[in-house]
Amino acid sequence: MLSKKINDAINEQINWEFWSGYLYLAMSNHFESVGRKGIASWYRIQFKEEFDHALIFINYLNARGGKVELSPIAEVPQSWDSPLQAFAHTLEHEQQVTRRIHELYALAEAEHDFATRQMLNWFVAEQVEEEETAQDIIDNLTLVGEDGTGIFQIDTELGQRTYNVPAPLAGK
Repeated sequence: MLSKKINDAINEQINWEFWSGYLYLAMSNHFESVGRKGIASWYRIQFKEEFDHALIFINYLNARGGKVELSPIAEVPQSWDSPLQAFAHTLEHEQQVTRRIHELYALAEAEHDFATRQMLNWFVAEQVEEEETAQDIIDNLTLVGEDGTGIFQIDTELGQRTYNVPAPLAGK
């Protein structure tokens, strides 16, 4: 059985994951509207991943006898001045997510909730990947600039990303 502290913290994280999905869907819509279809596609997949992350937490609460309590999603920004600004925002956001996951992990340790800690190991590794990916895209955008052939190539490359179901949801 989960402690109330763990249950409440996971519900907060569920809301945060849904908010993250809304943020990335807004980014996708913005870049679609300005003709950056590859970047829009990349963010659309990011949106799906964030909703999947919320589902992983929901499934975990249900499996452990917890209570899922969905909360309203706060408003998200709707536009960005450039791809570089959006990906800088993405990196900053993913760093916040990492801090939140680490706080959940520390709470699980403090509560001696080893099952929750084990479940969170997947998210710890996922956040390393999320931050690295955002930083790599920022580095590439900085290298090529945001006009001309370079941005066209990055837009095309980002459009090649494919969606993969996260391992904790595979087969569910």
